[in-house]
Amino acid sequence: MTEVSTARLNVLRATYLFIAVGLGAVIGPRLLFPPDKVAHMTGVVWSVLGAVGLLALLGIRHPLKMLPLLFFELAWKTIWIIVIWLPLWLGDRVDVNAAATMRENLLGVVLIPIVVPWGYVIRQYLGTPGDRWRDSKPT
Repeated sequence: MTEVSTARLNVLRATYLFIAVGLGAVIGPRLLFPPDKVAHMTGVVWSVLGAVGLLALLGIRHPLKMLPLLFFELAWKTIWIIVIWLPLWLGDRVDVNAAATMRENLLGVVLIPIVVPWGYVIRQYLGTPGDRWRDSKPT
């Protein structure tokens, strides 16, 4: 089967909506009404997450075209768990903020692999030629 079912597309749409609403509720107010002083990297994180939330809205309309957004979410959350949380946990230094971030990230790391149509991903990203690197016209 080469097509993704309508049910799977709708599950993807629900995932994008979940991301957009979740980030909109948490990050939106911080971006719309930022405090007077925001740490540099805090502002960067808020901006990146705000962009992810906005791009997730495109995923509702184009769930397959926006799959790279889900790959980004899966990648950064997995990296955070391995590089940041795991050493904290192994060193018995997990605080309330790290524990909360872990719960949020774990949800994404579990949910995203379930909703992604991996057969489609393999066919489209690994089973087709990549884009050309140079003009095909002779010079």
